[in-house]
Amino acid sequence: MTRYVGRFAPSPTGPLHAGSLVAALASWLDARSCGGQWLLRIEDVDTPRCSAAAAHIILAQLCACGLAWDGEVLWQSTRSPRYQQALAALQQRQLAYPCGCTRRDIDAALAAQGRQHERHGERPYPGTCREGLNGKPARAWRFNTQKFMKNWPSAHMQKARSATFLIDKKQVHWQDRRLGEQQQDVAHEVGDFILHRADGLWAYQLAVVVDDGDQGVTDVVRGEDLADNTPRQMLLQAAWGLPAPRYLHLPLVRAADGEKLSKQQGAPAIDSSRPLQALAHAAAALGLPAAPKASSVADALAFWVAAWPRFYNRAP
Repeated sequence: MTRYVGRFAPSPTGPLHAGSLVAALASWLDARSCGGQWLLRIEDVDTPRCSAAAAHIILAQLCACGLAWDGEVLWQSTRSPRYQQALAALQQRQLAYPCGCTRRDIDAALAAQGRQHERHGERPYPGTCREGLNGKPARAWRFNTQKFMKNWPSAHMQKARSATFLIDKKQVHWQDRRLGEQQQDVAHEVGDFILHRADGLWAYQLAVVVDDGDQGVTDVVRGEDLADNTPRQMLLQAAWGLPAPRYLHLPLVRAADGEKLSKQQGAPAIDSSRPLQALAHAAAALGLPAAPKASSVADALAFWVAAWPRFYNRAP
């Protein structure tokens, strides 16, 4: 069996709810079913929205559910120097550039091109500042998707080529363990995406790729709402010469109105005083069989570890 390193990376904007417990349980089962490591990362890089109190509640909830992690917890809020180093590496190769655009500027540029931004949809960046700021002050840093795609594969990127994904002309092709074959034209559908935000915070795309690379993560298990982020992360992995992990994107837990269950929508925290019940609901959402009656948390987890490979086979 090849080496396996998985991770669970919650944002501490509130306690774990039923949806986030599904992701935690699935990633834990995936790691444990093949004798791998399961790491815990607190993604608190968005400091205004995150709190240490919520982070410690999450740690306690995981412990109550028997989801023990390996090693020390990684806190993104302590990693700014490492993120700056990673950005500098892209800047030196002209794969990152400063941007002075506001959202209003981007919407106006898209409208001039006959493209409308849909509410809750992606706002593709039209490349306004790619060749210079034109007198505007720099607000953010963006990844030069166009230049990267044009130069792929160059000598310094060759080592990052992976069977996990393929860049073919404009498309990034990749294989998800549940969703199957996926593809995205990042330059058209997303554009030059943000690496360092106008408010001075690090963008999720940069932080998650740097952390996965530094922690040696081989397998990412998370909700399918993050699937469209994967091609952007694969481009950054290739640009930094990092291997791409295998990906498994899970079905979402939805509220009664059909919307994704989320903290923003007021999803209630799981009841840590009844961990077996919370885990049983999460296992059912994943399509796993019910654990035998009168199981303890440890026995139920052992049952689902044994059952996991029949439902979610690991890619070779």
